[in-house]
This record gives sequence, C-alpha cells and structure tokens, in this order.
Amino acid sequence: MNNTIITNSISKSFTYEQYRLKIKNLLDERKSTGLEQSEILLEYSLLNDKRMDRLDKTLKVTDETLNSLSQLNKPFTFLVISEGWCGDAAQIVPVLNKIASASTKINLKIVFRDENEELMNQFLTDGSKSIPKTILLDANNQVITSWGPRPSIATKMVLDYKEKNGVIDDEFKKNLQLWYNKDKGNSTQNDIIKLLKAS
Repeated sequence: MNNTIITNSISKSFTYEQYRLKIKNLLDERKSTGLEQSEILLEYSLLNDKRMDRLDKTLKVTDETLNSLSQLNKPFTFLVISEGWCGDAAQIVPVLNKIASASTKINLKIVFRDENEELMNQFLTDGSKSIPKTILLDANNQVITSWGPRPSIATKMVLDYKEKNGVIDDEFKKNLQLWYNKDKGNSTQNDIIKLLKAS
C-alpha cells in the first residue's frame, strides 16, 4: 500500500491522552467527533466518554498478555482509526492503550476516521468504513496487518445475528455492550497478542 498515506496519517495522529481530551473538549461544546453532527451521535459520544473513563480505571492487562509482551523483540506501532461516537471503539481503544502502556515496544497512535478518508479506504471491512480499525506497523511504518473492528468472538456474534435477523438492531447493540462489559477486554487482548506473535 501507499506508504505516503500512512506517513500523512501518523503526522495527524493523537496519543491516547490527546484523543480522550479532544473528545471531552468537543463534548463541552455539545459536539461529537467526525463530519456528521446530530443529537444521537452526541448522546452516543457522551455515553462512550463515560465508558472510557470507567475502562481507564478498571481495565487490567492479564498476566498472559504481560508475559507475551515481555517477549517482544522488535518495535510496533498500533495506528488506530476511530471516532468518539463509536460504541465498539469505546470498548476497544482503552484496551489497546493498556496493552501499549504495558510495553516499551508498542507505540499507540490514533486518528479520526472522517479526517483520514484515504487511510480508511485502504482498510475497509466488507466494503464498509467499520471502526475501530487497528493497523499494525513495523519499525519502518510498513503495514504488517490490520485488525478490527471487533474481537473475533464479537465478530462471530454479529455475523450470526445478521444471518438470523437480517439487520443489527438496537437490542443486539445493547447485548453486545453487555458482552464487552463481561469480557473485560480479554478477547481484544488475546486477538492482539496472536497478531503480535504472528508478526
């Protein structure tokens, strides 16, 4: 893929702390991130901000994850495409931050989807701009692989529900958030560690 797109996106990226602050500052103005502004996106963003606050306090990196991270022998960058209104992102990006914070070999950089359309278009999921999308980069910012928008278990839940009901409705979205709460970030940690080991 075109490395210029990656380089440009990295130059516009945020640290996790900057990402959280940008969302909070916009919420103070009653705005959500992204090009589209609506009451519903604002509501989602407010809810997700509370979710991320809670996860930042309560999320634990498992011993298994820490052990795997301690064995990394080369640096990686997680370049994550996200938005503040996205429910999956609110559950996943804090986990990615905890993983990156637990290793000197991982650098987390976050970009907003709507501000990085060229990048997003390179990492579509079945033709859609699904987020969060995590792009794994090597020391030279070359793309190794990508992951997302959800942990493999949640992806299967979505596919099974779609097959049975045709659409993803509000009831499913609510159940998915309950699943995330019970899972406590473990499925995301497992998926990411598998990716790192394969790289």
